[in-house]
Amino acid sequence: MNKTDLINGMAENAGITKAAAKKALDSLLSDVEGALKKGNRVSLVGFGSWSVSKRSAREGRNPQTGKTIQIKAKNVVKFKAGSDLSNAVN
Repeated sequence: MNKTDLINGMAENAGITKAAAKKALDSLLSDVEGALKKGNRVSLVGFGSWSVSKRSAREGRNPQTGKTIQIKAKNVVKFKAGSDLSNAVN
């Protein structure tokens, strides 16, 4: 499923136009992104939660040359599925 498929499904299920569904989806994604940028956790009960975790700098290896390289520290987004979502797919 891609973004267009999701918008079409939202519009059909909610009985709204595709334009309204796109606007709603874009708003949701923007709000989730904004909260994660601030370091907050986003939780949708039953569906899952997103959080930001810090990954420290480390040494790695270039697989082609075997040379040691430095990998910079960065923030990574993590998603943990909620119980309802987990049960739905199992």
